[in-house]
Amino acid sequence: MNKFPVFLLLLVLGWFSCNPDKKRINEKVIVAVQDSVKQVQQASPVTFFQLEDSSAFPDAILELYTPLGNQVFRPGKVPFEFNVKNFPIYEAEIRSPRLFNIINGGDPVGHLSPIFQKELAEGTYRIVGYLVDEQGLALKSFGNYVDRDFLVGESRPFPYSAEPYLAVNLPRNAQIIPAGEDLIIDFLVLGGDMKLDGLIVRVDINDLHYEIDHMAPILVENLPVGDYQVKVKLVRKEGKDLEGPFSFITKSVFVR
Repeated sequence: MNKFPVFLLLLVLGWFSCNPDKKRINEKVIVAVQDSVKQVQQASPVTFFQLEDSSAFPDAILELYTPLGNQVFRPGKVPFEFNVKNFPIYEAEIRSPRLFNIINGGDPVGHLSPIFQKELAEGTYRIVGYLVDEQGLALKSFGNYVDRDFLVGESRPFPYSAEPYLAVNLPRNAQIIPAGEDLIIDFLVLGGDMKLDGLIVRVDINDLHYEIDHMAPILVENLPVGDYQVKVKLVRKEGKDLEGPFSFITKSVFVR
């Protein structure tokens, strides 16, 4: 599990499995699914669902002081400075990262401090910084996350685009899901409003499909043992693809 502490993943999985007070909503049951390795039919159907909303820390604010928009750095160690308000990132009992960042659509990396450096080669970059709750799920209220483009070396900015795009918190690439545990798909939509802009997120897991029209974690239960490509794509409701970068993210996961 790349850059994702095992104990934090177990906490996320345990919280969902031990949270009977939350109502399941938007269920989609796949009634005929075969094991991707043994080609035998599953006894229990694969089911996509969500839990009713309980947005945490709506007043939390994440600010990004460095880099500035399209700021240019030399190749090597690039500084990052965030500022966190109305959120317990500094409390002594916080032992796991509550601040994460994603660069150019890659896997998230957690930080215990809001000031850090990253070793980066020449190129054009977009960083998404966001806060997570005690279960490791991305906070999704306005102000809980921030993004910024910057340059390293003699690179050019991304072509201008007003199109919204995705940041995927879960799953992580090459993540191993224990058989019998739920797969969690957790994402943010940046640069737009899913309702106002008429956006949906399509999730394809091999031959399984699900759609959602708002930001919320998606749970998938009863996935057979096997290898999966999880494709998360942001599109217009009429099916039109978005032109900007990072509107389509793919992760490999393994159920073992």
